[in-house]
Amino acid sequence: MSTGEQTRTAKGGANTDRPVPDGAGVRFADAVDGRLGVYGAAKRHLRKVFPDHWTFMLGEIALYSFIVLLLTGVFLTLFFKPSMQQVVYDGSYVPLQGIHMSEAYASTLEISFDTRGGLMIRQIHHWAALIFIAALFVHMFRIFFTGAFRKPRDINWLFGFLLLILAMLNGFTGYSLPDDLLSGTGLRIAEGVILAIPLVGTYLQFFLFGGEFPGEDIVPRLFTIHVLLVPAIMVGLVTVHLTLVWYQKHTQFAGPGKSEKNVVGQPFLPVYAAKAGGFFFLVFGVTALLGGMVQINPIWAYGPYNPGQISAGSQPDWYIGFLEGALRIMPNWEWNIWGHTLSFNVLIPTVILPGVLFTLIGAYPWIEAWITGDKREHHLLDRPRNMPVRTGLGVAWIVCYGVLWVCGGNDVIATHFHLSINTITWVGRFAFFIAPVLAYLATVRICKGLQRRDRDKVLHGRETGVIKKLPHGEFIEIHEPPAAGVRHTLTAHEQPKPYRLEPARDENGVARKVTRAQKLRSRMSHWYFAEPVAKPTVEEYRELAGDHEHP
Repeated sequence: MSTGEQTRTAKGGANTDRPVPDGAGVRFADAVDGRLGVYGAAKRHLRKVFPDHWTFMLGEIALYSFIVLLLTGVFLTLFFKPSMQQVVYDGSYVPLQGIHMSEAYASTLEISFDTRGGLMIRQIHHWAALIFIAALFVHMFRIFFTGAFRKPRDINWLFGFLLLILAMLNGFTGYSLPDDLLSGTGLRIAEGVILAIPLVGTYLQFFLFGGEFPGEDIVPRLFTIHVLLVPAIMVGLVTVHLTLVWYQKHTQFAGPGKSEKNVVGQPFLPVYAAKAGGFFFLVFGVTALLGGMVQINPIWAYGPYNPGQISAGSQPDWYIGFLEGALRIMPNWEWNIWGHTLSFNVLIPTVILPGVLFTLIGAYPWIEAWITGDKREHHLLDRPRNMPVRTGLGVAWIVCYGVLWVCGGNDVIATHFHLSINTITWVGRFAFFIAPVLAYLATVRICKGLQRRDRDKVLHGRETGVIKKLPHGEFIEIHEPPAAGVRHTLTAHEQPKPYRLEPARDENGVARKVTRAQKLRSRMSHWYFAEPVAKPTVEEYRELAGDHEHP
């Protein structure tokens, strides 16, 4: 080896084939990689394969809007003053000059009218919050209807569920920070909900508000919750959620070449990373357009909060609307026991009802696993039509939520359509119990109808509209058989069997003990898989297709 080659080898480290010595940056990277093994780990992970389907973008919308929330939130934090100290406004918004208001409200006006770009950032932040929560809802619907929550992703479903609850809580706290008349009305309702909690409600109210409503501490405490406590937990949950998505291979829809043991798609780098980067700027751009062109939450039109006033037609942000609707249609039920009042008219619609609705959503992966007895890992997604009962339950939940959400605006509906608000309230009460049941029944029938259509498509093909006359005079329509890939997609789903109880006596004639839980599970399983639509068998397909291909 020559002296020049020895010089290049000594300086270049692993890059010995280069004609010139490596620079300091390359030598530093080689030194780091030699100690930490970064290159090998990065190469392995950055080539990770992700499947491609438009529904997977729903989770990306939630992630990117969350990033926009963090960026705009940092800007607003620098100018907002979380204080309920009373000041006299002397800013540039003339209609409110000389009005007594809290520093929180005055600083929000200053952000809106006197800080360069402040109003746009405020509105981007608000729109991003609405998009974030909406994307979380729709993303969870996609996971629910396709069965992506099953083992091993049931824990990740729980993290996503907690993220949704915290997002709704943080949205409400941020909505209440400006201390305007509209948000103050929402805080007043929240105080009533806290007071309705038996035994501890009064203590919780004094602890949160620092005394009688509205107190002097609620805005500073909401500010701490909004910018520090909840966001820190949410960042942690998002990190864990994405880490689990990365660690557990991504789910995919059934198709040719796809199985429970592989992932068919594009590598993260460069394909998926390029798409994700472009999609981030698209989401950011749409949010910026909304913030710059569509007005939201004009607090100057409401004025500062005054406990003796209330704004007409007040409505919360959409994700809290279902609580408002539940309150409005709840009958005035109260019990007076030993000198104490139990306000069921507040406790049931705002604590018990949402607790039941959201607890069922959070616990559903384990409920379904118990009913079906399925403990296997699943990496292929279900088509919603192939799980009619699950799909029907999801639609029923959405309809229940939607009925409450519509009822939250019963006063606006009454004034705009000149209807009786009492009539609207009673219609909402009946619809809350009837509409979800009808939605469930209709969805199950639609799903089974789609299953039958898939079965007919596999066996008889697609109607082409071409009529052919046979030699003996009969007219028939030509059917085009589906492609092999389409047949695979239509028939790849499993057909689980209901859980059956063991015989009353074993092979020795000894009576078996059957618990109530086993009997309940058997009944639930038979309901869950009731009247299945059988997939076409190989013999049926061969008989009708006239060849030896397998569906």
